[in-house]
Amino acid sequence: MKLNIRNKDGNESGQMDVRDDVFAVPQNSDLVHQVMVGHLANKRQGTAKTKTRSEVSGGGAKPRPQKSTGSSRQGSIRSPIWVGGGRAFGPSPRSYRKSTPKKMRRLAMLSVLSDKARRGNLVVLDNLDIADAKTKSVKTVLNSLGMEKTTLIVTNGPNENVIRSSKNLDKVKTLPVKVINTLDLMNNFNVVITEDAVRQVEEIWGGVYKGESYSASESSIVEEIEPTVDVPKENLVDQNEEIESKILDDERLLDLIVSQIEPSKSQGDDS
Repeated sequence: MKLNIRNKDGNESGQMDVRDDVFAVPQNSDLVHQVMVGHLANKRQGTAKTKTRSEVSGGGAKPRPQKSTGSSRQGSIRSPIWVGGGRAFGPSPRSYRKSTPKKMRRLAMLSVLSDKARRGNLVVLDNLDIADAKTKSVKTVLNSLGMEKTTLIVTNGPNENVIRSSKNLDKVKTLPVKVINTLDLMNNFNVVITEDAVRQVEEIWGGVYKGESYSASESSIVEEIEPTVDVPKENLVDQNEEIESKILDDERLLDLIVSQIEPSKSQGDDS
């Protein structure tokens, strides 16, 4: 598989060969959903806490007599039905963490990365060297590339100038190649990655996917939809003769019907 390389001005500067087991992995929506649920669950703190009636202070004395007041029977002002009382079945600290296998996380990330490449939302830059750490510099590069929606910038390593210059942009996030994940790839519409980062992606995650690439499966589907049928010429000739004989029989039948409905002029003269 080949990917187009562009420069900071937005012009194409060549192509690069990439591995099919990294950038041509078929889409697996179920796997991506499961990994996304795990990422979001692991981000939850799980520190929500409310007090039950036994934990709220006060309420030891009976608020009013049991009888002769005409009101309901109450034993404590810390009951859940009282304002300021405890809460029944409230949240308590817990762990929402989900354990997702490493292979599933990697395959889901490669699936999303390949889908970005197929849809044209993955842009490979020859380099992203910015001399001054100004927001205008990164904004100019993104505008030249046509990146109007949310964008994830992936670099070979931590680039201080890129990080500082894109910090004030709401729709831009920067990550080094070693920490990219399914959640950040899904949350951003476009992905801008440097050429060196692409090679590092292949070095780290190459060989994880063992199945067929997307291009191979696509070609097999096309062959199944449009099969080649070989019909002998002799059968075609026989079919044409049968069709012609049927047409002649139909013409004769029409002549007989017309002759019975409209008699000839000679018969009219004799009468």
